[in-house]
Amino acid sequence: MTFRNFLVLCTIIVLCYACSVAKYIPEDERLYSGATLEIESDSLLKDKAKDVIKTNLNSVIAITPEPNSKILGMPLGLYYYYKNQQEHPGFINKWLYKNFGEEPVYESDVQPFEVESLLLNRLDNRGFFYSSASSDFVFDEEDKEASVAYKVIVAQPYKMEQYTVDSLPEPIGSNIKAHMDKTVLKKDMRFDLPLMQNERKRIDLSLKKRGYYNFNERFLLFEADTNQYRNKRFDLYLKLKEETPKAAIVPYEVSKINIYPHYSIETDSLDISPERYENKNYYQDELFFKLKYLDPFVTLEEGQNYNAEDSKNTARRLSQIGTYKFVNIQYKEVDSALTDSLGELEANIYLSPLNKRAIQAELQAVTKSNNFTGPAMSLSFLNRNLFNGGETLKLSAKFGYEAQFTRGSDETEKLSSTQLGLSAELLFPRIIFPIKVGPHFFKYNIPKTKTSLSLDYLDRKGYFSLISSSALFGYTWDANRLVTYEINPISINYTKPSNVTEAFQDILDDNPYMQDSFEQEFITGMTFSFTYNGLLETRKRDQIFFNTKLDIAGNSLSLFNKDNPDGSPNEVFGLEYAQYAKADVDIYYHHKFKKDHILASRIFAGYGIAYGNSTILPNVKQYFAGGPYSVRAFRIRSLGPGTFDGKTVSDTYYDQTGNIRLEANIEYRFPIYSFFKGAAFVDAGNIWNSIENPSLPGGKFTSSFLQELGMGAGVGLRVDVQGFVIRLDLATPFHNPALPEGERYNFDTQESVLNFAIGYPF
Repeated sequence: MTFRNFLVLCTIIVLCYACSVAKYIPEDERLYSGATLEIESDSLLKDKAKDVIKTNLNSVIAITPEPNSKILGMPLGLYYYYKNQQEHPGFINKWLYKNFGEEPVYESDVQPFEVESLLLNRLDNRGFFYSSASSDFVFDEEDKEASVAYKVIVAQPYKMEQYTVDSLPEPIGSNIKAHMDKTVLKKDMRFDLPLMQNERKRIDLSLKKRGYYNFNERFLLFEADTNQYRNKRFDLYLKLKEETPKAAIVPYEVSKINIYPHYSIETDSLDISPERYENKNYYQDELFFKLKYLDPFVTLEEGQNYNAEDSKNTARRLSQIGTYKFVNIQYKEVDSALTDSLGELEANIYLSPLNKRAIQAELQAVTKSNNFTGPAMSLSFLNRNLFNGGETLKLSAKFGYEAQFTRGSDETEKLSSTQLGLSAELLFPRIIFPIKVGPHFFKYNIPKTKTSLSLDYLDRKGYFSLISSSALFGYTWDANRLVTYEINPISINYTKPSNVTEAFQDILDDNPYMQDSFEQEFITGMTFSFTYNGLLETRKRDQIFFNTKLDIAGNSLSLFNKDNPDGSPNEVFGLEYAQYAKADVDIYYHHKFKKDHILASRIFAGYGIAYGNSTILPNVKQYFAGGPYSVRAFRIRSLGPGTFDGKTVSDTYYDQTGNIRLEANIEYRFPIYSFFKGAAFVDAGNIWNSIENPSLPGGKFTSSFLQELGMGAGVGLRVDVQGFVIRLDLATPFHNPALPEGERYNFDTQESVLNFAIGYPF
């Protein structure tokens, strides 16, 4: 079938569907096909103001009501509805209607006069009083459709002359007036009801921070007076409603704080005698949480005015300790203490702990690009509140086995790999440091101190065994809801190859760079990370995620060593140590078109440089490209460096790595049905070496790096159930830098890669 014939066939199908729908429409009805809006103005409105008005009024028309949807001009949902109304619709028609059907929206369902009223109301709310609106039906008798044409004449807006706070009772009047410099209501601004509502919320939040526990924004009233002017200007007055209760206009003081560190609904904690600590009452029948460690998380203080922000901060800080399942702060009014100028509150903080111990087991099936497949299993034990100070201990063990189920071209023995690992992590919800740091210095959250130890054993049959261990000591804290810092002043890694076979030694002898990377047995240094996670601001249309990492190793050890006369690397405790610096930048940008329609993009750049005691980055610190979280059209670790073709060594444990990495991704995400989501994406990226490696020809970074990017495109299916995402991405390369110049642009579906992963790639 030619392309022309295909278009003709599609046109016939569209016409058939349209006709088949038209014959089902009742005689006295027409399908509603939408509305148009024309705006005229009797005043000189700027183009920008007209655009804002049009957007606002179109949002009214869009919901009153919405016409039946069409796909390629076909009202398929409507067609399925009509087919289902038949006497015997059949199983397929019932299923199509249930999943995709739409009830018809007729001309009679539209009430233009109600829409006109809503349009005028929207204009009144924004100061365009005495505007007018009209409407007319437009008919299409051939398709039995009707649309509505709305016309709005926008009057000259009213503008504010002055904004004044009316006489209010004390002390609330003084508290409101003291913060009027932060108001958004300014002289010459247009009358704007939404801005006035925001002003009420601003005042309410301000008062909630100053003790007004019972105040509500609904008690505030705006009055506009136009009697003083004849040129469409007005004075705005802020008042309190007459029915405002007395308890709402006086501040409250927190007179007592009661904390229950081991609260359970099943047990009565009220009969326990309190323990007084730092002007707070703690109720626990036995020692569950040491008070000197728990108290810094509570920002409430007796004798201070109620502050909604302090209450929120306290709840958040306590919930992030990691010990508690529920944090509930309740306030009780002391009615007998209420006066004309002050009230009293009793704060009760109920803390319900998580289970102290937990065990988690995980079984995985792993498959890799080099034909390695096998099971992996991990077992974790969690102990919360280990030393009664909110500490969390996590012990983990893992086992993995991989085997290569296809042989190489020379019919050599199948390769296999066995991995064993043990790790321990201890998290303290406080700062452990020689110099005492006041916990109240960190207003949003108290930093956590993290320590960890791990030991891993890797046996790659026929090549080598590798014992590696690591130790870490550092801090992590949230500066605010979006910003997180992590600094690890002590980061130690030790690796020791053993049982090196002749086959692997031949590989190392042929590749001195790879040999150097394996000889860096000892890595000690510090790491720093900064993260800004704007993706948490789900209401924003544009969101940004920014992360940068800095990894520096070997500098402190180099201070105690002098250069060896023979130029050989220095050692500490008989171990050759690595010396390098490495920095990464990772940026995401998400733009929301509408609900669940997102354009997500990402840029990553990383560079590592070895110096001093090292000539190359350690193997575990180098970059790789390709895989489900990278350039998805290339298998993991199979892209680069540069124009190097890794297929020549696919039957070995050869890792394609480099010390430079650049990557860019863009992806359009859209809903399909229920929790099924779709995506279309394009990826580009590669890795390079800053120094030529003869064993990896074409891998050096040059000015022509843009022509050496691996590029691919594809589509994806995601199952997104309340944030847990199972992802399938099918990607095809269309620019392979490993191919000769002139042959790199080739959309070859036979080279497509199916990626399976958990979570979104960025």
